[in-house]
Amino acid sequence: MKMKKLFNEFKTFAVKGNMLDLAIGIIIGGAFTVLVTSIVGNVAMPLAGMLGSADFASWVIELPRVYAHGESATIMIGLFLNDLVNFIVVALIVFIFVKVINRHRKKQEDAPVEPSKEEILLTEIRDLLKEQAMSAHSLSNGRTVFAPTNKPEQSTDLSTNHHCNGG
Repeated sequence: MKMKKLFNEFKTFAVKGNMLDLAIGIIIGGAFTVLVTSIVGNVAMPLAGMLGSADFASWVIELPRVYAHGESATIMIGLFLNDLVNFIVVALIVFIFVKVINRHRKKQEDAPVEPSKEEILLTEIRDLLKEQAMSAHSLSNGRTVFAPTNKPEQSTDLSTNHHCNGG
């Protein structure tokens, strides 16, 4: 019984959107790693090799023997330098990739957004109210035309006017 409950909880966890997004991200990240490694190994490093020796693998530092019967220790400084160059090239490629993506996103964000139907209607209502107020003001020559009265039909206070729209 507990095993079935545990399995159901795991199933619920595994099929959640966040878990699937994470799995997809890891898979795409793995594929992207292969692509970047290929760019570094097959494009960037040969280009760097044209400028000089790009393979430092043979550079080593031999440490003296501490004991007469032990083997000497070797620091593989060249392999470290190769990995450092690979890291810098990968970081540069990822940086350029992110810059291009962010520039594309910024262009999409800067694109004008269509106003919603509600915004269009509210804008029209605002413009009509402004137009009514301007025409009422020009007719009155400075006098107030819309004086509050006790009649609901003529009241300008919309918050207390319960007789509009059959309400």
